[in-house]
Amino acid sequence: MANSPQAKKRARQNERRFAVNKARRSRIRTYLRKVEEAIESGDKDASATALRAAQPELMRGVTKGIMHKNTAARKMSRLSARVKAL
Repeated sequence: MANSPQAKKRARQNERRFAVNKARRSRIRTYLRKVEEAIESGDKDASATALRAAQPELMRGVTKGIMHKNTAARKMSRLSARVKAL
């Protein structure tokens, strides 16, 4: 348990950051799921639109420190290749 005032404050801040980061991560996953569903349905226009909507969310996750830059780039590359293959 945190004893010093500084440690107590850090614990409070960590709880808040965890909640914000969890919401951001969930939002990114939702956008990625929409792209996956559009690809599964076979609709090229819908999947391309979903991919364009997901791209800024992924990059925002990188700038906010939710995910690594290369991870986001890899996800975008693989999804765009799958959309292109439709």
